[in-house]
Amino acid sequence: MRLERIRGLYHFTDQRNLESIRKCGGLYSWEKLIEKGIQVAAPGGNDWSHDADTFKGVDKHVHLCLRPNHPMEYRAREEGRIGKSIFLEIDPAVLKTDRALFTSDVANKRDVELHSISEAADLIDFEVLGPNMNYKDQAMLKRLRQVEKCEILIADFIPIELIRNI
Repeated sequence: MRLERIRGLYHFTDQRNLESIRKCGGLYSWEKLIEKGIQVAAPGGNDWSHDADTFKGVDKHVHLCLRPNHPMEYRAREEGRIGKSIFLEIDPAVLKTDRALFTSDVANKRDVELHSISEAADLIDFEVLGPNMNYKDQAMLKRLRQVEKCEILIADFIPIELIRNI
């Protein structure tokens, strides 16, 4: 399967959230954080993005990306919601559950479809994720920027055992 080429997935957060992630035993979806009454020191999302997540039903998932770079992380830093960010590396074993979905753009964006992980294998541009990525080729850079918007959604919770760098 082509997805086996993925060596890691990433979740960005503010470093101030690390203690809570350790204490709670992993990463929870926004819905579960609210349900459990877990306070997040520095949430990456703003009210608009949380509302959009809820509207699309993706608040029930932990959001991951395919590279340690995501436009929403940049925006959260620029808007001051997060200060010193860290991309947590997640074991791709999370892809082997029935709790995983894929989007080919930012998940809460209008008209972005949810796909199964098996469908993702045909939708991900693996060429730009590979070791032979030509960073001087403007067309490839454009494709890479699109891949960086893709999201893997994991329902409810990712246990700390699957977070490699916490």
